[in-house]
Amino acid sequence: MLKKLPAFRNFYVVTGLLFFIWLLLLDSNDLISRFKMTAKVNSLENEREFYLEKISEVEKDRKELLTNKELLEKFAREKYLMKKETEDIFIIQEE
Repeated sequence: MLKKLPAFRNFYVVTGLLFFIWLLLLDSNDLISRFKMTAKVNSLENEREFYLEKISEVEKDRKELLTNKELLEKFAREKYLMKKETEDIFIIQEE
């Protein structure tokens, strides 16, 4: 077989081929790991965008709550079940 492929008798070709296989499959930074890390980076960038949008929504709600007393009262009643002294609260939970 080596007689048919004279390039494999050359030390530099064999060494280069082994080095290339090492980089592709056996190294800690091989191609499979690189693809996984790239996918993870893309996923984290998408999460970052999502959380930045949520932060802007929360900041907008906070600004509205601090400026509007009626909205603040509505938020406190719905979120934290606060009530006036003369009121009763009935909580209906859907299954």
